[in-house]
Amino acid sequence: MSFNTFGKFFRFTTWGESHGPAIGCIIDGCPPLIQLKEQDIQKELDKRKPGQSKFTTQRKEGDKVQILSGVFEGKTTGTPISLIIYNEDMRSKDYKDIKDKFRPGHADFTYFKKYGIRDYRGGGRSSARETATRVAAGAIAKKVLENKLGRKFKVSAAVTQLGILGCDTTKWDNKIIYKNPFFCPDKTMLKIWEKYLLSVRKAGSSCGAIIEVRANGVPAGLGAPIYSKLDSDIASAMMSINAVKGVNIGSGMNSAQLSGEENSDEISQTKKKLKFNSNNAGGILGGISSGQEIIVSFAVKPTSSILKSRKTVNKLGKNTTISVKGRHDPCVGIRAVPVGEAMLSCVLLDHYLMHKAQCS
Repeated sequence: MSFNTFGKFFRFTTWGESHGPAIGCIIDGCPPLIQLKEQDIQKELDKRKPGQSKFTTQRKEGDKVQILSGVFEGKTTGTPISLIIYNEDMRSKDYKDIKDKFRPGHADFTYFKKYGIRDYRGGGRSSARETATRVAAGAIAKKVLENKLGRKFKVSAAVTQLGILGCDTTKWDNKIIYKNPFFCPDKTMLKIWEKYLLSVRKAGSSCGAIIEVRANGVPAGLGAPIYSKLDSDIASAMMSINAVKGVNIGSGMNSAQLSGEENSDEISQTKKKLKFNSNNAGGILGGISSGQEIIVSFAVKPTSSILKSRKTVNKLGKNTTISVKGRHDPCVGIRAVPVGEAMLSCVLLDHYLMHKAQCS
């Protein structure tokens, strides 16, 4: 009952550990006859892979994906798609000095209490390394959605807040997001964020982030009214990402501060074109997509592995201190951008397939 599978109609199961020989996933429920090659998946993995800038972990992983099954003559067959990514740059020795200590903020303590055993090498399954396989599954989901919905379908994501520093989302520019090391949509903040994150890293500390994900071209009608609402499944998907501690759909928590007049997304129609005057709902009403832009944001906590000494206990229950050395992200939220894109794509495809099964 470890629950390593996500989704209902479009499902993926991930496997592997941070310092094991490989990680991978098996995708079931992918429609047949979708053109798919390894490069389609690789271009998404390249967005997430570590060691691309001085602002992320310096672990060097090529994250080269290999398709083992489910694709024949360049097209999906409708059978399970098996993917594998070999780990190349593990330094398990970095963890030997702390193998009997529980790192504060990590899953070390809870994993040990649940299973009676834990992989201390980078956290095993609790490591953000696992998210590479989600990005691979999301790349396939994107291909299917683009095939079914056409060019109007687009998913994009960005870091909208780095630690205490936000940005102006009205200046959102998809063209620059993947051209800067912070995945920031507002180019005016790049130098400010760089100075801030370098100071955080120099202090041996870390910071959190807020990531916003947007999906355009999603038709109205996806989602179920009660126990499989589109927004509840999106929230579940984002909360399943390592280090995520909060999720907003549309105005989210800020909705509590709005009046009924401010919050209601007024509707009008000109000839045959329907128009919403605002989008506080984030494109979802009553658990069902409205046809507006889907907007979701999530908060990623500061990286728990830091150089500064912290109090903890060891496996014998004795008080001690810990300082985590090795290669760690000063802000793990930065590399969560393509992960958020992937998870939203998987949920949207899952609900698209469920909608077609019931209402086509």
